[in-house]
Amino acid sequence: MRVCVVGTGYVGLVTGVCLAHLGHHVVCVDNNAEKVTLMQSGQSPIYEPELTEILQASLQAGTLEFTTHLAAGVAHGQIVFIAVGTPALPNGESDTRYVEAVAREIGSYLNGEYKVIVNKSTVPIGSGDWVRMLVLDGYAKCALTEAPVAIRESIAMGMSASQDKAIPSSTPLMKEPAFDVVSNPEFLREGSAVYDTFNPDRIVLGGSSKTAIALMEELYAPIVNRDCAKDHNRSLPPVPVVLTDLNSAEMIKYAANAFLATKISFINEVANICDRVGADITEVAKGIGLDSRIGSRFLQAGIGWGGSCFPKDVSALIHTADDYGYEAQLLKAVVQVNQHQRLLIVKKLQQTLKILKGKTVGLLGLTFKPNTDDLRDAPALSIIGQLSRLGAKIKAYDPILSQANSPHKLADVIIDSTPEQLAEGCDALVLVTDWQEFRDLDYAYLATLMQSRILIDGRNFLDQQVLEAAGFQYVGIGR
Repeated sequence: MRVCVVGTGYVGLVTGVCLAHLGHHVVCVDNNAEKVTLMQSGQSPIYEPELTEILQASLQAGTLEFTTHLAAGVAHGQIVFIAVGTPALPNGESDTRYVEAVAREIGSYLNGEYKVIVNKSTVPIGSGDWVRMLVLDGYAKCALTEAPVAIRESIAMGMSASQDKAIPSSTPLMKEPAFDVVSNPEFLREGSAVYDTFNPDRIVLGGSSKTAIALMEELYAPIVNRDCAKDHNRSLPPVPVVLTDLNSAEMIKYAANAFLATKISFINEVANICDRVGADITEVAKGIGLDSRIGSRFLQAGIGWGGSCFPKDVSALIHTADDYGYEAQLLKAVVQVNQHQRLLIVKKLQQTLKILKGKTVGLLGLTFKPNTDDLRDAPALSIIGQLSRLGAKIKAYDPILSQANSPHKLADVIIDSTPEQLAEGCDALVLVTDWQEFRDLDYAYLATLMQSRILIDGRNFLDQQVLEAAGFQYVGIGR
């Protein structure tokens, strides 16, 4: 099938590359010419396992193209994905101006061929009808601009050509373009987005057009049938497809992320109580996670959630509830617990080091989760800000961000290139991101490089016995 993906951020780029890998002919559009040139050369602008390899293979196979020209992308695609960013505004509302601009422009390029316009961006509930209106507005504006003067005046007055005798009957009238809007929310985890695309828990399609839904089912058939799954997943049943209305599809996305964020904040709340009563949160999480009604995932206590999705989506759902006269008290508490949890590390450092002014703290990891280079709303940023305010010297090592070509620059932070450089002269180490390589570090050697041997495990990720055998004072969360 012919596909256009507008926007090459995490969602758009992964979606476009993976669909091209399935054999669909995909044109990805972005207005950043430098970024497009980079992708045309076979390089990914983001770090995501497996992404660069399949991007290069798809370029070579001729199933993937990149361009800055939206008109060419819209003309190419039977299915046009809108996958631009919807960052949170200061009041928690989603910033949908990029979606608005793209939807209007798509409308101006519709050429008579039937299109399915897909909301892949996370948009406020009710955006399906809004996007349809914007596409029609863009189409009408373009059609009026190109129509003869007499028709433009007639349309502006709300008259049809048959009502205006001055307009020749042979002059074609502006017709409503043939398209439908579908909501197809994404549920990708950064760091495993390619795997998640090919092995999703479910695919959600929201819309009222049988034609549009049928085309979307055809698009995703190889994934649904697990034709692209790893060998150990091929024997699984087909991927569930949830067919629903536009508003419900949009709500599914928000509700899923809000629930997962709630689960994390809950276990962190329990961990803080464990700290006070002498219980071990890792044992508590294991015990409750074996309950099939609860499950073990997202029950790892630590320094809270971050990234581009959870903070934005929870805030947007709270804002939507406010708009409709409902106070989402539980969700507001989820956010408050998370904000408190980020600074728990600083309190633990104060308990062990007492005065932080003049002390050197080394951060193991910076990104909000492993296997990504994403710093958006990362807990590390809150920790850095507070430590800097208290006068500490801050060093950091991150497997991706410490690379020489990393574009990320952090004020008040010394970025070291190895864990050994990080440990040298530190009064304490803090595990911020649970990168797998941090399990296997030579902590006995790192201890010899430090001023004092304190390690705060912000993810309960490391082996306490190994750390204590290496001479560290180990401090976990809720342990």
